[in-house]
Amino acid sequence: MRALLFAVFAAGLAGTALAEPADPVARVEVTLSPELQQKAVEEYGLKDVQRLAEDLRKDVARQIERAGVLAGGRLELTLVDVKPNRPTFKQLGDKPGLSMESFGVGGAAIEGRAISMDGVVTPVRYKWYETDIRQARFSSTWSDAQHAIDRFAAQLGHGNLYARR
Repeated sequence: MRALLFAVFAAGLAGTALAEPADPVARVEVTLSPELQQKAVEEYGLKDVQRLAEDLRKDVARQIERAGVLAGGRLELTLVDVKPNRPTFKQLGDKPGLSMESFGVGGAAIEGRAISMDGVVTPVRYKWYETDIRQARFSSTWSDAQHAIDRFAAQLGHGNLYARR
């Protein structure tokens, strides 16, 4: 009786393992554009920009997993440009007269392509920069860039960026 019960249980597990897709979640890869990489090293600080790229990867992965968009596919994204609201630590160190109280408008630009499980490639592109400096007064260093990343991830998760090719 135990052997029969074990065989039924094992067959049930094997059946569910075969029925599930190999990779139900899309892979998300993020790189920096060569221009942004150079700007990060020379002006912003590479660590800050790499942290934004990692935030982009995590936010997009969370949104598309939640929405079930692009299951089994992959996203290859490039962080093309970022602009801080306040001086970065590297900028403050490089320019002694610069103050953390300085502020401006910021944002980000993202490009890439979504590759579905069957190989269909869809280009994606998003750019958002704040236009009202009154909003920047109470912002942190990367507020607008982070806001652009969050908006991109949300729109991608809702499928809005696919419709705008």
